[in-house]
Amino acid sequence: MIDVVGLKFANIRNGLNENKFTSEELVTAYINRIETFEPKIGSILEFNKEYILSQAKASDERRKAKKELSKWDGIPIGIKNNICIKDVRTTCASKILENFISPYDATAIEKLKSKGFVLIPGLNMDEFAMGSSTENSAYKITKNPFDTSRIPGGSSGGSAAGVAASFFPVALGSDTGGSIRQPAALCGVVGLKPTYGRVSRYGLVAYASSLDQIGPISNDVEGASDVLEVISGLDSRDSTSSSEPHSEFSSDPLNLSGLKIGIMMDEGSSWEPDIKNKFHQIIEILKKQGSIVKELDFSLFANSIPIYYIIATAECSSNLSRFDGIKFGHRAKDVSKLEDLYVESRSQGFGAEVKRRILLGTFSLSSGYYDAYYGKAQKSRILIQKKYDEFFESVDVILQPTSPTTAFKIGEKTKDPVQMYKADILTTSVNLAGLPGISIPAGLDAKGLPIGLQITGKKFAENQILALAKSLSSIKEMEIALPKEIN
Repeated sequence: MIDVVGLKFANIRNGLNENKFTSEELVTAYINRIETFEPKIGSILEFNKEYILSQAKASDERRKAKKELSKWDGIPIGIKNNICIKDVRTTCASKILENFISPYDATAIEKLKSKGFVLIPGLNMDEFAMGSSTENSAYKITKNPFDTSRIPGGSSGGSAAGVAASFFPVALGSDTGGSIRQPAALCGVVGLKPTYGRVSRYGLVAYASSLDQIGPISNDVEGASDVLEVISGLDSRDSTSSSEPHSEFSSDPLNLSGLKIGIMMDEGSSWEPDIKNKFHQIIEILKKQGSIVKELDFSLFANSIPIYYIIATAECSSNLSRFDGIKFGHRAKDVSKLEDLYVESRSQGFGAEVKRRILLGTFSLSSGYYDAYYGKAQKSRILIQKKYDEFFESVDVILQPTSPTTAFKIGEKTKDPVQMYKADILTTSVNLAGLPGISIPAGLDAKGLPIGLQITGKKFAENQILALAKSLSSIKEMEIALPKEIN
């Protein structure tokens, strides 16, 4: 039996192509691990062993016939449950979509299928991607494989926890304000949010349309670059997708000597001491290798959390209006009036956090408050975009911790939404500016919990941040071993 713990994406790709193992052998090993540890982690909403194995067997048949679809044919990939897969239940971890079977594939899924990836659907998440801990799922709470009393981050907690638990080597998540990078950081894996428009959003159930972006979470940098290569590109079904050309996304190491790195120091003392110390340690290593480090003024970004939540909740109140029990979603029974049908269907279908965000968004868009809140937030968003442009006139990339804390205890912040929202304080500004960002493992804190380092680049500079991530991942002080046993 293949030992899948610690088997990196690149080794899996090479092993399949060199016929060291078959896709069925590989996928069977992952299925055995899922069946052993999934009850402790809770990362998958709907596990269909036959569906997964049938794809692996089809891949092996193609290889036998010398008709493999690509160099990735037969590699398993987890899929967050807000990305549509034809004939698969897509709930967004919400009761309102409990019985929704998607009649079509998202563009990203079409592209993965065309290359022969083996899909593992239905990964848990915060309901409609609203949350930072995966405690807002209507079905189960996902736990962190490094410490199951703690959260895995969110909203792509099922994707990050599944990769960290070695249930699959790579997964797709979605990132609206940090929902790929923050859980990747808290689970000790790699998470990439591409430039807005790099990946089609067609088939991604919308939360906040001007911020959402699909991206990979992987157990190494090569997995993130390979999957990005597959899912990128212009899509006529998504008018916000970009025509920016792309070929291969290389993850060859970047020469650190002479690289101009902008850094953010801890002005507000919100970072945990171990995170601060680790960040300073990494900066000193980079200086010794010849990088030029420049401290940047992030004081304008102090308001990125309120700006983000005003814009995101406004867009969510609009996007989720379609789930009314008539056009889409759960329909309440035994209701005689039309107005009551709307109210009861949405009251029964949506969870508390989704209702909170719909109310916040409806308020900021309402007559008399639009200019004071939504209009002002949009103007502030432009200032943040201009500030990033100014930064990138003098530096090549920006380094920050991904999260101010490591994984916190389950239930620790659920009664204080503002404290929960602050978990995304270092990631939301990247979404507001539409930039690419990647979180990579940066060692452990004193409690043995993963720390994440975030690299932000210019628009469509994924190659550069992937190359830097590759260089940094070879630094011994940043290495993290994924847990073999999960207790």
